[in-house]
Amino acid sequence: MLDIKFIRENANIVKEACQKKKIDFDVDYLLEIDLKRRELLKSIEIKNSMKNQANQKIKEAKDEEERSVIIAQMRELDKNSDNEEADYKKVSEEFNNLMLLVPNIPDESVPLGSSDDDNKEVKKWGEIRQFEFPIKDHIEIAKDLDLIDFERGSKVAGFRGYYLKKQAFQLSMAILNYATDILMKNGFIPMQAPSLVNEQAMTGTGYLPQSKDEVYATSDGMYLAGTSEVSVMSYHSDEILKESDLPIKYMGFSPCFRTEIGSYGKDTQGILRVHEFMKIEQVVLCLNDKEESVRLHEEITRNAEEILQGLNIPYHVVVNCTGDLGLGQVKKYDIECWVPSQEKYRETHSSSYFFDFQTRRLNIRYKDKNGDIKFAHSLNNTGIATPRILIPLLENNQNEDGSITIPEVLHKYLNFKEIKK
Repeated sequence: MLDIKFIRENANIVKEACQKKKIDFDVDYLLEIDLKRRELLKSIEIKNSMKNQANQKIKEAKDEEERSVIIAQMRELDKNSDNEEADYKKVSEEFNNLMLLVPNIPDESVPLGSSDDDNKEVKKWGEIRQFEFPIKDHIEIAKDLDLIDFERGSKVAGFRGYYLKKQAFQLSMAILNYATDILMKNGFIPMQAPSLVNEQAMTGTGYLPQSKDEVYATSDGMYLAGTSEVSVMSYHSDEILKESDLPIKYMGFSPCFRTEIGSYGKDTQGILRVHEFMKIEQVVLCLNDKEESVRLHEEITRNAEEILQGLNIPYHVVVNCTGDLGLGQVKKYDIECWVPSQEKYRETHSSSYFFDFQTRRLNIRYKDKNGDIKFAHSLNNTGIATPRILIPLLENNQNEDGSITIPEVLHKYLNFKEIKK
């Protein structure tokens, strides 16, 4: 959420942000509602002051006649005040709803564009393997080695359902343990976070109201989060932190749930897009300082790269264009891993910073050295998500005899070094 004062003083910048992010939002209408809200509030405050003065005059009235005149004036004032207060409540509700739809301002370094087709590569790592035999995709590998059961998964869990079995399950757990060790080494506090969250947590992180169709809602008004970012960010909601404690770095683990409505017809086979998965998320709270946010953004991106480099999976990093940014993101990198069967990179990680967009919604503040209260900045990035990461891992490590070679960094977490029939 942006500061309304900033919006008033920089309306053209906010309008430009709407255009860049391809978000249909009427800034002028918001400012009209804001002005109406302030005018009503001012009028209510004036009338309340008049009521206080009238009460004092009633106490000081010399006779009953004078007192009756003042009381009659107060009744008329009360009637008008009740109408204004009802109008103010209605206008304030509309104002608050509109404020949740205002996009954050993209950084100047973000390239202009309309979709992920306009994202720009900024780094490439790893050597793309040249296979000397016909390769299999991850679906065929999983079926041949009895690692994933898609048919029974669909029978029990519906479209995009799956069972992760045998060595695939062990491999998935090993990857999570491996990523946990790296992030803890890099100063992150591990926590298992709730995936069942309330509306405030979803709204505070920016997933509601915009993406309501993309999240699962329960019958009691709760939601299944698509990332532990939601609950980890909400951990410090309505708190005032110490400046000396910042930055705070959390590694949140949780099951994640996504409807994938926005991807209808895309990647309908396999485990690239599924409704339920496990993910480790990096979540950071830091000083209200752009340079600090930028520095930490590069740091958490490097953490994800360290994990992938250990797994020896070729990848590249792209900076997302303006049209491929979310509502609250200032800047975002996607890390995409090489998938041999598709002969292209596919997204496995997403790294973003928000300034105080989320913390303003969640009311996460800190007291600086001068005693001033400021909203913290927030960042997040995927640590690792499974089973998606199994796609490039299985495909890049397949052998002509149908076996899979396990990356060395995972050996200590497993009782096997290869998967074979």
